[in-house]
Amino acid sequence: MMRTSSKKHSARAQSQKAKEHQAGTPKPDARLLDAEKFLLPTYKRPAIVMSHGHGAYVYDSTGKKYLDFLGGIAVNALGHAHPRIVKVIRREAGRAIHLSNLYHNEFQGPLARKLAEWSGLDRVFFTNSGTEAIDGAMKLARLLGRTPDEPFGTAGKKHRFLALENSFHGRTFGAISVTATEKYRLPFAPVVPGVEFVRFNDVADLEAKMDDTVCAILLETVQGEGGIYPISEAFWNRARALTIQHGSLLIADEIQCGLGRTGRNFAYQKFSSKPDIVLIAKPLAAGLPLGAILTTEAVASRVSPGMHGTTFGGGPLACAVALEFLKIVEDEKLLENIRLRGAELREGLAKLAAKFEFIREIRAEGLMIGVELSVEGAPSVTEAMQRGLLINCTHDFTLRFLPPFIITRAQVGEFLKLLELVLANASRQATVTNASTSVASQGVAQAAARG
Repeated sequence: MMRTSSKKHSARAQSQKAKEHQAGTPKPDARLLDAEKFLLPTYKRPAIVMSHGHGAYVYDSTGKKYLDFLGGIAVNALGHAHPRIVKVIRREAGRAIHLSNLYHNEFQGPLARKLAEWSGLDRVFFTNSGTEAIDGAMKLARLLGRTPDEPFGTAGKKHRFLALENSFHGRTFGAISVTATEKYRLPFAPVVPGVEFVRFNDVADLEAKMDDTVCAILLETVQGEGGIYPISEAFWNRARALTIQHGSLLIADEIQCGLGRTGRNFAYQKFSSKPDIVLIAKPLAAGLPLGAILTTEAVASRVSPGMHGTTFGGGPLACAVALEFLKIVEDEKLLENIRLRGAELREGLAKLAAKFEFIREIRAEGLMIGVELSVEGAPSVTEAMQRGLLINCTHDFTLRFLPPFIITRAQVGEFLKLLELVLANASRQATVTNASTSVASQGVAQAAARG
């Protein structure tokens, strides 16, 4: 009888322990399970669900607060839930979200006029993304390169594109064809033919590869995904001169660096000449999908109805929001804020570079900033997130910061304090790694000596 009682007691104890264990184990988030099971596995993401944002901050589903210095990868230029943007979205969502491009809507024309004023160009075509704008610009370049005696359906003599090494232009087929980074391009080969890559900011290489078969030179005024590398004035001026000489187009991809990011309306406006085509997207509609091709009257004159089109580009809701975005940048004098906060960030980062020897270089224009490290940057991105700071790493070694245009001096200070803690942790990890490597090397040397 005692043995039976003991067995029952043991069973009850095990059952109780199992219940306690289950109670202490967090229940899996059904949303994350759905994402893992049903989404195409194209992103490597932490097991966190972001729920909402306000100003320069984002919150996850547990209520944790993050200072957003990634801005949706340069999309959320006004931060989150800007009251004027929210007001326009609510107003227009109740009127017309989408109307076919077979008809005019209230906001396309006024938005095109405003973009022409900002850019100094003449005509606009609206798309629903930056990569769609890239593909459309490539079509325009091929169209302009074709002479009247070259019938449609044949390969024109002037059909080649020159793009730059270290470039990134998007994910559609045309865009990856002019993207030099092999991990984006090679898995989908053969891509669009007729593309050659020029060494970044190498005028001599540009001159050697330019001829009358080139229909366009395509470049990012500031390379973003490549690690924040600005085009030099010498390279820009030579590219502009060569395209004029050979009757080709100069296409500026300002999808990430345009619309105020560098402290100017457009990054190319620091140069004395304009491109023939400018491509924009990311912040244009304050988070709603909208891109655009901006071009000259000379390019537009070759286009006729039916040659190009889009379903979603330029819808009334997105265009109304974009028009409000541009007005807010003007009304709130955000270009001045970008320049001031950018200067404060550069100054603060320079002080950190003096403290941490693994910071190799700081590259910045306005609020588009890259900090290149001599150690891998991914662990710092993870550490930053744990500390409530959102950043990312590009090309393995460059930490990229793309904060909203509305950030304050206090938020710059908050960012620098958090980043210093992150870098201090990276420094400790590097020290541990170096020590382990040193010990391992000594062991190998001693073993070799004994042998």
